[in-house]
Amino acid sequence: MKKRYIFGFLVAGATFMASCTKNFEEINTQPDKTTDALINPNYFMSQAQITFSQTGYDQLLFQSMWTQSLASTFSYYSNGDKYVYGGGGTGYFNRTWNRGYSALTLVDEMKTLIKDKPEYANLDACGTILRAMFIQRITDLHGDVPYSQEGQAKSGVFEPVFDKQQDIYTAILTQLEQATAALDVSKPGPTADIFYGGNVAQWKRLGYSLMLKAAMRLTKVDPATAKTWAEKAYAGGTMSSIADNARTNSTTNGNTSSNSDALLVTDDFREVRWGKTLIDFMKSTNDPRISAIAEITTGNGRVANEDRTVAGNNTAALQIGMPNGYDLLGGSTDISKAPGYPGATPAASATDAPAPLGKYSRPRLQVYADRVSANFIYTYGESELLLAEAATRGWNTGSAATHYANALAADMATLAQYNPSAAATVNAADITAYVTAHPLVSANALQQINMEYYVATSTTFDFNETFANWRRSGFPVLTPVTYTGQFISGQIPRRMPYPTTLIQTNGTNYANAVKNQGADNFATRVWWDK
Repeated sequence: MKKRYIFGFLVAGATFMASCTKNFEEINTQPDKTTDALINPNYFMSQAQITFSQTGYDQLLFQSMWTQSLASTFSYYSNGDKYVYGGGGTGYFNRTWNRGYSALTLVDEMKTLIKDKPEYANLDACGTILRAMFIQRITDLHGDVPYSQEGQAKSGVFEPVFDKQQDIYTAILTQLEQATAALDVSKPGPTADIFYGGNVAQWKRLGYSLMLKAAMRLTKVDPATAKTWAEKAYAGGTMSSIADNARTNSTTNGNTSSNSDALLVTDDFREVRWGKTLIDFMKSTNDPRISAIAEITTGNGRVANEDRTVAGNNTAALQIGMPNGYDLLGGSTDISKAPGYPGATPAASATDAPAPLGKYSRPRLQVYADRVSANFIYTYGESELLLAEAATRGWNTGSAATHYANALAADMATLAQYNPSAAATVNAADITAYVTAHPLVSANALQQINMEYYVATSTTFDFNETFANWRRSGFPVLTPVTYTGQFISGQIPRRMPYPTTLIQTNGTNYANAVKNQGADNFATRVWWDK
């Protein structure tokens, strides 16, 4: 299967393009070099937001199935579903890395253009907040990564050092505090802001909410620091409604969602199913989101199962999640041997064939396959869940029960933001009834909170965050897949190895990072996951 991924706009001289630096100084000292008089610096912000948000295959092939949110029987997804190299194999290691650093490079260029220009003070502070957001995803996935020397190719730094993750988190928290405090609601905001349309008050709430998320990532390794910063974030003022959700929305003019682009590839449409772990949990609580997110094929046979133009049946009772670790090869791991296998949908005609996955739930066509849809990065519901956990731990962040109830309602209402059709809208009365029927119970509060975090980030296709919070919290409790030829066995991956190209392009610093952090494999844990 041939996969294509279209990147938007990249600035020349990105941190890791060391092999493409011929005549670099001459190119970058031209008299007509980029200045704020030639290009509006605000445009770099919007392009950075788009670049970072377009995850697509970056997380579908690994993180989505490591957490058992999604499942697949096909070899292309064996990297995530079975921990077996498939498709491009190691070629996919660099996707989140490259996307994150591409977005960082855009922000770096923007901040260079507006340096020492007070009229851009709010834009500069927003850029710092974005840098913290971007580097957190990269370091959460890989561990020690370049940050202090990132984006300095124009200054001759082509082989940046790898900062320790602990130092990166210290920088993230400090920079978020400074940038958020610097935001001035009385002055103009960004003019090309996709998140909030330049609303500075919302950027302040985002800054404090990101501070909260960074703080809570440290609960295992440094709870005292986590407490200090979580309380500081709460006092500052975190997100207050789903209007504060950080997301980008694709359009009909070619800027389509990479998630939908991926799912609409014929093979992928047939291959990707919701995971049994996720759907079983949602059904156990009678979650009204099931009908919003899942459907099964309405017709019989292979042709119907591959028809991307016909909406499926989203009746909640009919939805079945597919277990991870199975294939279609006819042996002991064939999906037909899976416990509770619902059977194939029979061929619809003599020229058709049965569809072995036809009765398993897929991401709902009208929601996730709509090219005009949202890419969610961080939501109010997630922020409220983190505050609920902090309060459960006895920290001064308000009422755990209230935050949890707020999160349940917000997470369900958030789905309506997916696309203009509001196909994923959950009935308001059903939301109220669910929240009332599922109060936070102190005896198992951490499990409740983090299982909802699992559902919320899975259903918004933010699998980078699903994977990070699973490693931090231990929820959901997952059973590793057993399959022949795995690159890790007996456990679920804990990190993504570095891009293989770094051995050639930044070998010395790569070697030092491996020496300091541990073997460059899927089992080595990042600092906050020790």
